[in-house]
Amino acid sequence: MNALGLSLIMKMGCFCSREIVYINNVRYIIKEKLGEGGFSTIDLVENVATKKCFAVKRIICHGVDDQKIALQEIEYCKKLKHPNIIELIDSTFKGSADIVVNATSEVFMVLPFYRRGTLFDYLDNRSINKDYLSVSEIVRMFIDICSAVKYMHDFKPEALAHRDLKTANICLTDGLSPILMDLGSVAPAKVQVCGSQDAQKLQDLAAERCSMPYRAPELFNVKSFCVIDERTDIWSLGCLLYAMCYFKSPFDAVYERGDSVALAVISGKINFPEDTPYSQETRDLILFMLNENSTARPFIDDVIEKVDEYIRVLDNKV
Repeated sequence: MNALGLSLIMKMGCFCSREIVYINNVRYIIKEKLGEGGFSTIDLVENVATKKCFAVKRIICHGVDDQKIALQEIEYCKKLKHPNIIELIDSTFKGSADIVVNATSEVFMVLPFYRRGTLFDYLDNRSINKDYLSVSEIVRMFIDICSAVKYMHDFKPEALAHRDLKTANICLTDGLSPILMDLGSVAPAKVQVCGSQDAQKLQDLAAERCSMPYRAPELFNVKSFCVIDERTDIWSLGCLLYAMCYFKSPFDAVYERGDSVALAVISGKINFPEDTPYSQETRDLILFMLNENSTARPFIDDVIEKVDEYIRVLDNKV
């Protein structure tokens, strides 16, 4: 069937009944669209047999390179087993797997549905009335996020980096436990850059896969001869903790104004809002991670140790 015929049937289906998708012989009804990104869409679906709801991530692949990236995401989802990393329930591949320049295929991933949405949604709702999170709530969620990141950074046989840690990539359970999702940007943590061609390739990949307000300085202007490692995630964790305190990344305002995020990030200057309930110790913890010098930036074990120290300081103040 050609693309036009399929498109027509899909449109007719919208008038006659809800769209049905089959994944490994399991039938799901698509109830609504949950989100859409540059590479995929996420739909809320219901298993026809069990009536249980799931999220289905549908990745459109335009050629073999896209297919490899999508299938790599599935492999990482299968390998990474941690209570704070999203579980892959099922997956399938539909379409041509042949190496054809204009071949189009689809990858489907069945994931748990989190009705609370993402940390981004949670913070956005609270920002309306400047309803700041308590320090205890922030620390509880942040230490779980760090645990998931440590699991990836310690992964064997090769350390992995997420490369796109941000509030929109963290789901929340009913009990507000964070679940790290969207493993499409996951890659081996250590990258040896040997020459300008390697540098440009990594820089282009970062521009495509790593969200600008959370992207580490070394990924904006990759040096021709350097080593990029898992500490790109530590920078993103600093931006993430900042957002948990102040509702947005330290560079979101720059991005929204249309100014150069790259220049703002590379400058290393972090501005903190006034009249907030957070102490200097909180700001120091954020700054500990936001070191623009990647070789001086801490590793995840250092961050967890610093968080433990931060908790002890707060306990002594009570």
